[in-house]
Amino acid sequence: MLYTDGLVESRMRDVWTGIEQLRERLTATARLTGPNPPPLEPLCDEVLDMLGPGDRDDDVALLAARFEGIAPSDVAYWFLDPKAQTAGQARRLARRALARWDLDDLTDAVELLVSEVVTNAVRYAERPITLRLLRTDVLRCEVGDDVPQLPRLRQARPSDEGGRGLYLVNRMARRWGATRLSTGKVVWFELAMP
Repeated sequence: MLYTDGLVESRMRDVWTGIEQLRERLTATARLTGPNPPPLEPLCDEVLDMLGPGDRDDDVALLAARFEGIAPSDVAYWFLDPKAQTAGQARRLARRALARWDLDDLTDAVELLVSEVVTNAVRYAERPITLRLLRTDVLRCEVGDDVPQLPRLRQARPSDEGGRGLYLVNRMARRWGATRLSTGKVVWFELAMP
């Protein structure tokens, strides 16, 4: 919750008293709603009701937002050594996570794309790589490594033995991208839920 000082300070009360009254109001509201968080609009109305008539010496702005986050049961995360067999290990781990989430329809696509992205990471990484799957309204896969160079989508020639991994990701994923970090990068892709 963000608010301006007009909500908690007036000629009749100092800012610290107003903040304490706001805290008490929010605590009382939380007790009434039990384990479920209150809807935001009624919560804002409840907070604004603490201002009495004639108690507004200043403009009041109030913003309430809620980040619901991702439940831990919807995240799978592993550290993997950058070795030749790591792509196979990553496929097995992804397959198990998808089975646990009852997303077997995505297994073939996820195994292929995870294998391609992990293989690229293993090729250049010197430290363990990360593999993270997130189940939200899409299935998101993230592979992190310690190499800051971002991958480039390129057109492989027919005689090239490699260079088709990101092409497959680009064709099969709903969205994909790469984010540079201070410790390297994360290459990610998303697939639509079945």
